[in-house]
Amino acid sequence: MQLAHVSIDSLSVAAINMRHSRRAPDIADILPSVRARGVLVPLLVRPNGSPDSFEIVAGRRRYFAAKTVADERGKAEPLPCAIMEDGDDADALEASLIENIARLDPDEVSQWETFTRLIKEGRAIADITVTFGLTEQLVKRILALGDLLPKIREAYRREEIDTETVRHLTMASKAQQKDWLALFCDPDQHAPRGWQLKQWLFGGQSISTKVALFAIEDYPGLIVSDLFGEESYFADADLFWQKQNEAIAAKREAYLEAGWPEVVVLEPGQYYHSWDYEKTPKKKGGKVVTTVSQRGEVEFHEGYLSRKEARRARSNGEADEEAERAAKPSRPELSGPMQNYVDLHRHAAVRVSLLDHAGAALRLMVAHSIVGSSLWQVRPDPQRAANETVAANLAGSRAEIAFADKRREVLALLGSIDEDGPVAGGNGDDFALASVFARLLALSDDDVLRILALVMAETLAVGSAIIEALGNHFGINMRDHWQPDDAFFELLRDKEVANQMLADVGGAHVADGNSSEKVKTQKKIIRDFLAGENGREKVETWLPRWMKFPVETYTNRGGFRTADQWSKVRSLFVSE
Repeated sequence: MQLAHVSIDSLSVAAINMRHSRRAPDIADILPSVRARGVLVPLLVRPNGSPDSFEIVAGRRRYFAAKTVADERGKAEPLPCAIMEDGDDADALEASLIENIARLDPDEVSQWETFTRLIKEGRAIADITVTFGLTEQLVKRILALGDLLPKIREAYRREEIDTETVRHLTMASKAQQKDWLALFCDPDQHAPRGWQLKQWLFGGQSISTKVALFAIEDYPGLIVSDLFGEESYFADADLFWQKQNEAIAAKREAYLEAGWPEVVVLEPGQYYHSWDYEKTPKKKGGKVVTTVSQRGEVEFHEGYLSRKEARRARSNGEADEEAERAAKPSRPELSGPMQNYVDLHRHAAVRVSLLDHAGAALRLMVAHSIVGSSLWQVRPDPQRAANETVAANLAGSRAEIAFADKRREVLALLGSIDEDGPVAGGNGDDFALASVFARLLALSDDDVLRILALVMAETLAVGSAIIEALGNHFGINMRDHWQPDDAFFELLRDKEVANQMLADVGGAHVADGNSSEKVKTQKKIIRDFLAGENGREKVETWLPRWMKFPVETYTNRGGFRTADQWSKVRSLFVSE
């Protein structure tokens, strides 16, 4: 019996499966485990008419649980499968009965303990795969748990840590594991998980070796691999970018030597919406547009011109053809006043009809917000930071990370090839506007509203009165999105304000007793209260008045723009 990982799209439930005729199975008991660890016990399958197609003889519930998780995450992992010989239905039915009666939920940490003992006794990985009916990949993954600290393994056993997080922790040094474990065990700290953990391990930029244009053996730096053998990353991001930029430059020269008129290399992270460009062959002036993501991925889009460039090229071509046919241009079909007459009447008919088609109007408004037009000028807020410290702090915040995830989902709905740039802020091109409108017509109202909400969020002005109005209306609790950090305390330099904050966390007695101390000392005492250190009683869920909705002040000195903005609109949202 062959063991392999099979794409979920290549699987279907066999008619001989003992549960085939029943409705969708109840997977509530196994779904949490599949979410946390994936499918561990191989499904029993057999060929189904083609080399890449299989039907499930046993493992239908695991299959449905895996499909549910794939729908939730937007991607499907291959499932471990034991592939039967193509036998008769009686053998398949017997196997289905045996597998369902003898089902045993595995515990990976317990398996690791067993496999480790077997390895010490001289058993090879191949022997373990045959004995336990697991794929070699699964056995290696289980053995990789041995590089983790015992407390991390135990948390994984209790399903307090998911598989993706554990996989990334196998790349961490013992010191990094201890630092992460300290965050994990502290209820007031946020331990990074999943892809955020990768960012944390690599100092903010985790770049996979899969995206390198250059030969990996030419990279002189350190490459870190997870012990599951599935992913590897460049430890030195600066060195990676040096090699990657050299490879991009070489590729650009190769395109130019091949006769392409121009190769445009966009800045890393600069967005490239497909609707802003038009496919144009090389012989008609098409360029190569190169996109580079912040994660190092490079794509070469051959044969494209911006919509405006493509129209200009067509106009020039048509003008040349016309010049060849006649020495002077022919008279236009419509005079200027007649064109104006036709335009106005068609405009009047369309706009009155639009009043009866609210769904189309909604989609048209969203399209205008994304692309713009001669009458619409919409642009996302640039979120300009005062310095690099503020910029880095914002980029790592919970709210910004969640927003970036939602933006990628919306870009996927729009069919955009760019995963990092804003959705709003197009160049006002008519064809692009119609293209996005056509795309929106094919989407459900719920999806259109998701896109609308994100575009609206992108175009909210930082520091504006509407931010204060929305925060009050939504009843936002900033504790869900923010906690006091190093950047906040570094920027806090006002002695009077620091003393007021000290009164918030330690009481008036403590604040009065330290009123003459330096700002640095008062900030240290505040942090001691927040951490419960140096004999201070720990204060939970403290939130500075500046971060509350509605906002509050610490002094009567004025000069706090946020409070001024709220005072403008307060009467509209708060009943006296």
